[in-house]
Amino acid sequence: MAMLNLLASCAESWKKNWQTYALMLGLVAVIVVFMFLSSRSRKKREQETADMLNAIQPGNKVKTIGGICGIVVEVCPEDNTFVLETGTEASGKSYIKFDKQAVYQTDAVAKKEVAPAAPVEEKKEEVATEFDEPVEAPAEEKAEEKTEE
Repeated sequence: MAMLNLLASCAESWKKNWQTYALMLGLVAVIVVFMFLSSRSRKKREQETADMLNAIQPGNKVKTIGGICGIVVEVCPEDNTFVLETGTEASGKSYIKFDKQAVYQTDAVAKKEVAPAAPVEEKKEEVATEFDEPVEAPAEEKAEEKTEE
């Protein structure tokens, strides 16, 4: 008997508060969509970063997160590291080994594989010339004849 009373009170509560539940459901849907879109953009950024780091080759200019600038001399894919040459001939060159994750900026460009584009059909535009369509001359105004009285 108590169970029936509980169900009856829930049904009455639902009738009174259906707008609140609808608002909460809409809010949850917005949050789910936001999370989905942000995860997609995060994955895209991570992929671009990974492509940039994998494109680093000897001869590329690199700036690390610590602000050290130099030229890559050697890349070790097993350790995921590279050796950076800094300094000048006059002051003496230094060689520092960094993890690839320490790269802040580089001039290395990741090669993007582009799918072959579908052939585009060229449509010829019909250009009207002055001879294609007859051109109407403006109507001449009739001159009023003056009669002498």
